[in-house]
Amino acid sequence: MKELPYQAKAVIGRREMVTLPELGLHLCCKADTGARTSALHAEEIDTHEDEDGQLWVSFITHSGGPQTPAHRYQLHLHDRRRVTSSNGHSEWRYVIRTPMQLGELHFPVELTLTDRSNMRHPMLLGRRAMRRLLIAPGAAFLHGEP
Repeated sequence: MKELPYQAKAVIGRREMVTLPELGLHLCCKADTGARTSALHAEEIDTHEDEDGQLWVSFITHSGGPQTPAHRYQLHLHDRRRVTSSNGHSEWRYVIRTPMQLGELHFPVELTLTDRSNMRHPMLLGRRAMRRLLIAPGAAFLHGEP
């Protein structure tokens, strides 16, 4: 077997609880090696430019599912990317960059904003965020129970 080109920081399960401290969110995410970029459930997504010419994005999301109260957030717009979903549908999405905590790990993550209301998990953790992690697909919540 070939050696890994890096030292893994941690092993995670197919589902993990993560915290987005800048947003005050603690939610369940699904590890998805098929997705390049991570995604966060967002509704009523809107962008605007401030007086200094900086772009901002505002959106609404829920911390614990559709039955929990919605919160509106406003963050710097990091990027705008074309994303192709697993069913082949392609769309432009806004991207935010925010700190994330997964167990003892703390690192920045880029999240595309999209409506995930029909999905089981409000957040998807993609390959870019999992670069130094190993995934145990038969395990879940290795870094804390929901």
